[in-house]
Amino acid sequence: MKIVCLGSGNVATHMANAFKDNGADIAQVWSRDFENARELANKTEAQAVSDLKDIDDSADLYLIAVKDDAIEKVSKALKNVNGLVVHTSGATSMDVLQNHQQYGVFYPLQTFSKSQPLDFIRVPLCLEANTDENMSLLQLAAMKLSPLIYEVDSKQRAILHVAGVFACNFVNHMYQLSYQMLQKNNLDFEILRPLIMETAGKVQDAIPADVQTGPAARNDKKTILKHEELLKKMPHMQEIYKILSNSIKKTH
Repeated sequence: MKIVCLGSGNVATHMANAFKDNGADIAQVWSRDFENARELANKTEAQAVSDLKDIDDSADLYLIAVKDDAIEKVSKALKNVNGLVVHTSGATSMDVLQNHQQYGVFYPLQTFSKSQPLDFIRVPLCLEANTDENMSLLQLAAMKLSPLIYEVDSKQRAILHVAGVFACNFVNHMYQLSYQMLQKNNLDFEILRPLIMETAGKVQDAIPADVQTGPAARNDKKTILKHEELLKKMPHMQEIYKILSNSIKKTH
């Protein structure tokens, strides 16, 4: 399979490397930042491209992994390509690619950082295509990377993306707030790591509501008031605490 990678960020880097490691030919890498394109191209034995006019028109798959607001612009700049054009966004409709005859979505539902290694076997791949034939082609491509393959339309994918923000981005921000709180009080964040691991482990085999613990879940008003008092000098965090505690109480 011959692939052109459009983008050089976190998602593009992991996907290009994963396809390369699984036998695909990464023909070209394009990026607005040519140095980044060249860096990823060197890792995947590809040609670095600085101008979209120079994109190879004979690839099997064109993987657009750029910021959401740039997807449509990049798509329209691809002229007369014969392969399947896909984007990797969770929040963007497939229709932004409809200027092509063959198009779809190849959305990996995972958090990506260039510096962190990732095993794609554990990454759910959410696919959408404009025809059944193109869906079959995407499934073949996805099978190179992961057994976790799902057909998900644009509306469902948007919901998945929001759910992912709650499950990943917001949770990570809670870790950062905890870190800041501990730092201010000369405590080591390392103390919380076993708690974080245990909490994440529980929901691998259970519905989150069934393993919810803490003062809000048991309606421990006395403890909640103590916590709110401790957060009095941090009104932003106090507000978050109240909102989340009320949400937990409503659930239980």
